[in-house]
Amino acid sequence: MTDDQPSLSHHVPLAGVIGMPVAHSRSPRLHGHWLRRYGIAGHYIPMPVMPEHLAEVLRALPRLGFVGINVTIPHKEAVLTLADAVTDRAALIGAANTLIFRPDGKIHADNTDGYGFIANLRQNAPDWQPDAGPAVVIGAGGAARAVVASLLDSGVKELRITNRTRIRSEQIKAEFGARLVVYDWAQAGNMLEGAATVVNATSLGMEGKQPLRLPLDALSPDALVTDLVYTPLMTPFLLDAQARGCRVVDGLGMLLHQAAPGFERWFGRRPEVDDDLRRAVLE
Repeated sequence: MTDDQPSLSHHVPLAGVIGMPVAHSRSPRLHGHWLRRYGIAGHYIPMPVMPEHLAEVLRALPRLGFVGINVTIPHKEAVLTLADAVTDRAALIGAANTLIFRPDGKIHADNTDGYGFIANLRQNAPDWQPDAGPAVVIGAGGAARAVVASLLDSGVKELRITNRTRIRSEQIKAEFGARLVVYDWAQAGNMLEGAATVVNATSLGMEGKQPLRLPLDALSPDALVTDLVYTPLMTPFLLDAQARGCRVVDGLGMLLHQAAPGFERWFGRRPEVDDDLRRAVLE
């Protein structure tokens, strides 16, 4: 092999995140921290991609040296139709957040949001028992679907779900089965009775959004309460639950943990999710 024909193994691996917009994404900071920590010669790049350019961009990235990408709004559903292989969990959730580009250029689509959600609970509430009582999921969007799938897979025996548009909750019940019970949005406070795990999977409570207005009178102080929103880290919903004596887990850990499987596949090293990483992402 001559000097002007370098081996592919000499190429610096590239990864990144595509979406529209992506300027707000913390993923470059997150993966950049791991690349520096482990001394890996690689780069992670935010890439704004319009929906009409998605297919063209996905075909080009492997040829440009990319080993994979994260996918965020609005492309998480569309990439499933463009992938050559889709994991069972991505197909079940109906969205992918992690793509792996194989050496032959084929695209493998996965969804690690549910994994990240459960790993965050297990790290920050190690005594959490999924079968301790009913789980409550507020919301019925893509993130909620990942949470529902992971909770059922973990052993939750009854899952109560509500959404401002009831038909979306009904659609999730139709797909995920008899363990789901749908509640009207107006009656959402009632579904907290006896709940052991409560999840806000909506954007309510995020900076710049309306708060999640949910009466917590029926919430047991023994419940574990978590919020997928992490700006702010302690949402009004979590503060209210904490004031009632509940254990609370913020949503940042889900972001951190969902990133780990992709990083390992792209760069060959299983990364740690620890306090140093949290600090780096919050800077």
